[in-house]
Amino acid sequence: MPTKLPRTFYEREDVVQISRDLIGKVLYTHVGDTLTSGIIVETEAYNGRTDQACHAYPDVRTPRTETIYGPPGFAYVYLCYGIHHLFNIVTNKKGMADAILVRAVRPVKGIEKMLERRGRERLKPVVTNGPGKLSQAMGISTKLDKTDLCGDLIWVENGEHKIEDHQIKTSTRIGVDYAGEDAKLPWRFTLNCSDWVSK
Repeated sequence: MPTKLPRTFYEREDVVQISRDLIGKVLYTHVGDTLTSGIIVETEAYNGRTDQACHAYPDVRTPRTETIYGPPGFAYVYLCYGIHHLFNIVTNKKGMADAILVRAVRPVKGIEKMLERRGRERLKPVVTNGPGKLSQAMGISTKLDKTDLCGDLIWVENGEHKIEDHQIKTSTRIGVDYAGEDAKLPWRFTLNCSDWVSK
């Protein structure tokens, strides 16, 4: 029986492990009158203290990054290139600035609304196979920054099926070439053989 993830899931210290553990979990949103959900098939981990690819590195607090310094189990939603709303999950504990970018999901519920939000007629991977795309499809915007993921607006549940280690692929993160050696960190996780992973 699927259950909503408790705060303790997000409170763990290892952001990389949590990022991996999110593969196969189900992301839900209840925006307006519409419930949408999707199986998480791609994530990336970011560490605010040591990771040059993280917005907070090296321990820089700004109005933009303030949420990532907050308590675990909250949404960090920021605007990328002035266009894309990217959904992240804050982890560890307050002040540590660890977060996970959810990059892609496979739609499950509310598909008609997802298609409408994305301006699409048919369900194809292009609907949610990227962080900006999934946010648009699921109604996530910067207005939902700081949303408690233990509430009823955005949350994550256990999936119906356990994901085994051999079903998860590990690779380097996307678009972080500026991060020097940290760009080589194997902190991106994808569900093997999923058509819904970003290209």
